[in-house]
Amino acid sequence: MSTLSELLAEYTDLPGAAVDHLQRVVGDWQLLADLSFADLLLWVGSGPVEAGAPVVCVAQCRPTTAPTVIVEDAVETLASSTEHPEVVQALLDGRIVRSEVGASGVEAPTLREAIPVLSGGHVIAVLSRDTDLARTRMRSTLELAYLECADDLCLMINDGTFPTPEDRAATHSSPRAGDGFIRLDTAGKVVYASPNAQSAYHRMGLTSDLSGHELAETTRSLVTDPFDAQEVVADIAAALAGKTGRRMEVDAHGATVLLRTLVLRPRGELAGAAVLVRDVTEVKRRDRALLSKDATIREIHHRVKNNLQTVAALLRLQARRTENDEARVALTESVRRVTSIAVVHEMLSMSVDEEIDLDDVVDRLVPVMADIASVNTRVGVRREGSLGVFSGERATPLVMVLTELVQNAIEHAFDPGATGTVTLRAERSARWLDVVVHDDGRGLPAGFSVEKSDRLGLQIVRTLVGTELNGTIALRPGSHGGTDAVLRVPLGRRSGRN
Repeated sequence: MSTLSELLAEYTDLPGAAVDHLQRVVGDWQLLADLSFADLLLWVGSGPVEAGAPVVCVAQCRPTTAPTVIVEDAVETLASSTEHPEVVQALLDGRIVRSEVGASGVEAPTLREAIPVLSGGHVIAVLSRDTDLARTRMRSTLELAYLECADDLCLMINDGTFPTPEDRAATHSSPRAGDGFIRLDTAGKVVYASPNAQSAYHRMGLTSDLSGHELAETTRSLVTDPFDAQEVVADIAAALAGKTGRRMEVDAHGATVLLRTLVLRPRGELAGAAVLVRDVTEVKRRDRALLSKDATIREIHHRVKNNLQTVAALLRLQARRTENDEARVALTESVRRVTSIAVVHEMLSMSVDEEIDLDDVVDRLVPVMADIASVNTRVGVRREGSLGVFSGERATPLVMVLTELVQNAIEHAFDPGATGTVTLRAERSARWLDVVVHDDGRGLPAGFSVEKSDRLGLQIVRTLVGTELNGTIALRPGSHGGTDAVLRVPLGRRSGRN
């Protein structure tokens, strides 16, 4: 099964920000499927939809709170405007489209809603929600509360306000709808609390029902740690004010409970908040074991970082003591390379999912490279655009390549004592990360070839780009002078089409 990133890379040319947003939608949509009692499909255009190109399903989610309607695997299914007119119309018009259709494999008809997914003011995909109409005839209080919250979240997806980048961290080990669900009005009072949510609060020490109570004050009175209690109050207040909610773990009377707050702001109007609750008291021991393993892995990265920094310090000391200029340059370059790897391990030591924001890494290395450059030249280094998030496995060679390219430009593009700028421009799409390291120096020498160059830095770049990143690298004259080092790294599964 292909990943969402691979499918988006194969069928679309969406920009990196749009891909990141769809990743967040899929990362949080199990909650929406459960609240909706519906199957969810994510559709994108495989070409210009107005020209008749079909739409393709790139992700699928089934509810855990109801029987599935779409039994077959729909991922990578191509559909025309005749087969899924609601999806195509929503993609073209940017508005929610509803219709009643026959469901494959079931006798009861299905209500299908096609919800345009907005990012940056543009429709980038359509989320379809298929519900068995036979289940809509008799609704319990719990189901009505779920559906009302689901409708609000769908409108927020259509607005482009859910999920937000801040919601990404909250999805890790987040409570599910079935674990416990609380709906708050705009004043913070409990409008509805599911039986599981009531049970979790009873285990925390509450002796009455939650309905009608202010959840923030009720929780404050139960939580053992006063600092945790204040955080819960502040978090609920922030959600009611329209700010992004988050995931918290609190202890009360021997019970451990996970809480996650969700802002409900359909069409830009505050409609209260939802709180997901999960009693994790009995599984806390297992969670502690997993957390201990995660902490061990992070500690290993931390120690590797410390060891690399020690090596860099020793090399730096040796460089200062040597009288051979060639040896000093080689040692200084080694210091920079070891430092770049150490920064990656430092970021991994603070990561919970072995992923790294390369923008943070590069921004930390830029001053180091600029300091080295200031010895012989007055060259500034700056970054434009976003490199995005990469796994630790790919981040290390990519950071090495970028630092080598920047350092190569600093060392060889400018005359001694000259001033100039090296600009690292990044552009990310569903398929590629394109980086141009541009300098405004004297340009490439006549007959220069990156493939035939004997410079150690460029040899390292060629090796890492070809073997570790499966990308391409080229050096060419800049459009307005200077030199462009052009790096292209594939991000998803490469298709056979152009």
